Amino acid sequence: MQIKTILVPIDFSPHSLKALDYAVEFAKPLKAALHVLLVIEPITYTTPADFYAGAATQVSTLILEQRRGAAEQLEQLRKRFKKKGIDLKTQLRSGIAYQEIVECAKKMKADMIVHATHGRTGLSHLLMGSVAERVLRTAPCPVLTLRSDVAKRAVRKKAPAK
Repeated sequence: MQIKTILVPIDFSPHSLKALDYAVEFAKPLKAALHVLLVIEPITYTTPADFYAGAATQVSTLILEQRRGAAEQLEQLRKRFKKKGIDLKTQLRSGIAYQEIVECAKKMKADMIVHATHGRTGLSHLLMGSVAERVLRTAPCPVLTLRSDVAKRAVRKKAPAK
């Protein structure tokens, strides 16, 4: 199996950025293309209609601002890596994170997904779920999951000594 295309979902958390650093190091010797995906999940809210009539307008404004900010962050990330000689292709999608990640992997025919985990357990895992776990169960390709502490150690070992 040859790895030519790697998808790296990020949410700009330190965990996901460490996974991106790991994916960059992983991709270099393979000369694999790196695709970075950011998914904006839908905002759900409950408001009595007569209590706050302007809620829909404010939510749509919030969504537009969120997309604009996310697009700017992705572009800054792409430029930062470009200065290091690394060509990241970035993509912004809206929807349920794990579904969009899997759909994107299928569409681009990704050979691998490198995905950070937040390491939630217990009640937090039960309430918030695990995007990484759902991606792992439904992805069309192998998924390399990295706990934040593992990704941090792996990247640190590659860093040149000062």
